[in-house]
Amino acid sequence: MLVAAAVCPCPPLLVPDVAAGAAPELEDARKACTDALGVLAASRPDLLVVIGPAGPDGRGSHPEGAIGGFREFGVDLEVRLCQDRGTRDARPLPPSLAVGAWLLARTGWAGAPVEGLGVGEPLETARCTETGRELARRAGRVALLVMGDGSACRTVKAPGYLDARAAAFDADAARALGAADPEALAALDEALAYELKAAGRAPWQVLAGAAEGAGLAGRLLYEDAPYGVGYLVAAWS
Repeated sequence: MLVAAAVCPCPPLLVPDVAAGAAPELEDARKACTDALGVLAASRPDLLVVIGPAGPDGRGSHPEGAIGGFREFGVDLEVRLCQDRGTRDARPLPPSLAVGAWLLARTGWAGAPVEGLGVGEPLETARCTETGRELARRAGRVALLVMGDGSACRTVKAPGYLDARAAAFDADAARALGAADPEALAALDEALAYELKAAGRAPWQVLAGAAEGAGLAGRLLYEDAPYGVGYLVAAWS
């Protein structure tokens, strides 16, 4: 069953080498992510699954030891999904899981075995929640690191320009994540999320399925929209 979850944003800018001179702008978000991962470590899981949005080439499972990097963002930095399990020939991690791998390395994850799961942004809510239920049955104590951003339409300079619906969507997501409310997460409108370029919707709804009946409590650790994109950090335990 699910015993803990950390929810973190997944912009490559979270990695200081990628952000370069803008790195200080996301330092509070990095600190919140570190705190959330501390909750995962304290839960002593038997299995940790890192979930994040992915394009067609990155969807599906990724084994521990898979490699990712940030060359497409102009930085020659390679990251590994925790320990080397002889899987160097595995598919490259999608960017969201590469950011998750960077966070785990930064916090020195040395606990349970780790797997990655790339989720397509258009994945229907019912498929997301069923995937979460399946993950929760994978081990006696399962933890999730859920990577994903809110809307990308919070300002005129945002990647998706300004959409008046974006702030309310992010506020609903923040309330659901802060309250560890699976039903509210599952109720997020998938069509609206797609229009608002909210890449975290599908991973969050995988979390909703995994958390059904788990009775976890939540804390919202960070909420902001730098660069016009909603970034949320939460911890469930």
